[in-house]
Amino acid sequence: MEEQAIAAGAAPPHTGSLARRMMLIAAGWITILLLLGGVALDRTLTGLVTNQFDDQLNYVLTAMIGSAEIGPEGEVYFNRLLGDQRFLEPNSGHYWQISGEGHEDYLSRSLWDRTLKMRGLQEDYQPHYYDSSQFDNEPLRVVERTIILPGSNTKWHFLVAADRQELDAQIARFRWILIWSFAILGIGLLLMATMQIFYGLSPLRRVRLAIARIRTAGANRVTDPLPQEVQPMVEELNALLAHSEKQAEEARTHAGNLAHALKTPLTVLTNAASAHSPDLDETVLREAAAMRRQVDHHLARARAAGRRSVGQARANVLDSAVAVQRAVSRLYPNVRFDIDGNDHAEVAIERQDLDEILGNLIENAAKYGGGSVFVTVDAAPEKRLCRVWVEDDGAGIPEKDRRSIFARGARLDTEKPGTGLGLAIVSDVAHIYGGDVSLHESEDLGGLLVQLDLPRAGG
Repeated sequence: MEEQAIAAGAAPPHTGSLARRMMLIAAGWITILLLLGGVALDRTLTGLVTNQFDDQLNYVLTAMIGSAEIGPEGEVYFNRLLGDQRFLEPNSGHYWQISGEGHEDYLSRSLWDRTLKMRGLQEDYQPHYYDSSQFDNEPLRVVERTIILPGSNTKWHFLVAADRQELDAQIARFRWILIWSFAILGIGLLLMATMQIFYGLSPLRRVRLAIARIRTAGANRVTDPLPQEVQPMVEELNALLAHSEKQAEEARTHAGNLAHALKTPLTVLTNAASAHSPDLDETVLREAAAMRRQVDHHLARARAAGRRSVGQARANVLDSAVAVQRAVSRLYPNVRFDIDGNDHAEVAIERQDLDEILGNLIENAAKYGGGSVFVTVDAAPEKRLCRVWVEDDGAGIPEKDRRSIFARGARLDTEKPGTGLGLAIVSDVAHIYGGDVSLHESEDLGGLLVQLDLPRAGG
């Protein structure tokens, strides 16, 4: 159904907008990268701010340990006061505490009638940090360390705690800044991607306008300067246009040649019929045969040109030559055929056209030769084109007549039946496929050597 709709002139189906597809890809990658970057940056900044907060707690803890001494009753006390006044204000949010087994807790005045709960009474001689929610509406950040003071065997647990609302406020503040910054950055990147896509796809719009000018204004090529990434597509488009023009010109030429070729026989028939010529029957048969030859010749060219435009064809040369030899040997049973060469050689030509070319050449060699025909496939493997030799042991063709023999209807031996179109068809079809045909003298058999060059498949 899609092929019928396209053939009827309807717009072919599309797979969506290229710009929308590129925009979705850009938006997806920008979102993913910003999210990953935002999470990584958030964790990094949160860690830095928390470490800075912990360093302040550890500074107080170090000062406490440096000021702590053991009294006469084995109690702990400070030999100098801590400098931060917040430890003297009740419920100030900054607290310290020293606890030891068998001794009363030594507390900062800011705790008032409360105490800090230790996390499992760990004996950790290195400071460790943790969050605590033991006070209502006052989340704490705590640093704890176990110390054995000189003059005492008691393991003293030093604790410093601070209200982490200030820390949480700092984290929330930079997170808010981070979210807005990344949102603005994302919007800016999307706008930049949109502009990049719009500008990057503008050459395709120019190509579309150029093609529209070809259809409406009569231009025959896309000549606008375009980026080098688009230039190969434009070159292929121009090559396609040139190919179409060449095909159209060939069609016009063939139609004109056919009309001109048929005009003379039709005139002869008309005049003979009008004059009631006594040899009208003979005239009709003769001129009808001439018209049939011309029609056959142009049909062969049209078929070859049509198949060439369909796509890349390939055919095995040796297989075609063997098949043709079997058919020709039935017409000429007394002729000896020898076929040799590369059995893997393939040419870029339809099998039916290759059969027609080789059929004309092998049949001519059998008809005009002396009884021996030798076919060599891929006679020059080093050449870009696949070379085929068709040799016979006949009288050959004089060098002065070798070029004119390719003309339509040209025959040097008029005593044998034929149309005189065989070599003309061979030459035309070979040239349509990008090949060539030429005549030489056979060194081995002494007769005519027809050299056929055809493009290799895949070359």
